[in-house]
Amino acid sequence: MTWNKNHSTHRRPDRKGRKRLALLPSILLFLGACSSIDCPMNNMVHTKYRLAGNVTTLADTLTISTDIQDGNDSVIINRQVNTDSLFLPISFQRPQDTFYFKTSRPSGIRSVDTIVVHKDNRPHFESVDCSPTFFHTIRLVTTTHHAIDSVVINNPQVTYDATKAHFLIYFKSRVY
Repeated sequence: MTWNKNHSTHRRPDRKGRKRLALLPSILLFLGACSSIDCPMNNMVHTKYRLAGNVTTLADTLTISTDIQDGNDSVIINRQVNTDSLFLPISFQRPQDTFYFKTSRPSGIRSVDTIVVHKDNRPHFESVDCSPTFFHTIRLVTTTHHAIDSVVINNPQVTYDATKAHFLIYFKSRVY
C-alpha cells in the first residue's frame, strides 16, 4: 500500500502483488515442513526377554554371548545376577540369531543353553534424514534344555516398541 501526500486515499496492490501475497503462506509452510526432522527419539530395535513360570527371578549368575560374523563370539551380558528380564540386540542382516546363555549356580554348577531365533527382516523407512532401520517378525525360536525348560514367543513383531516382552523364558526349577 502506498500513500499519496496530496490525497488521503491509498492505492490497492496490483494483481501481481496480490498473487505474491497469496503465495507467501504456502511457501512458508513448505519450508517449515522441509526443515523439521521427524526421526524417533528411541530408534533402537532389540528384543525383550522376560522370565516366567516358577522362576521369575534368576539367582544364578548369567552371561550371554552371541556369534558375530567373523566366527568369534561377543559377550552381551557379563555375570548378571537376580535377573528377571533382559534386552538383547537383534541382527538386521542374518535370518537367525544365536545366543549362548551361560548360568553359574552359587554351588559352582554351570550350564550352557543355546537359543536360536529365526526371523524375517524388513527395512523400515522413516525419512531420508533418519538412520536406516530394520523391523523383524519372529518365526521360530529353539533352545537346548540344560537350565532352560522352554522359550515361548510372546510378541513376534520387533519394532521400536519393547514395552511388551517378545520372549518368555521358563527356567527349570532347582534345589540349591
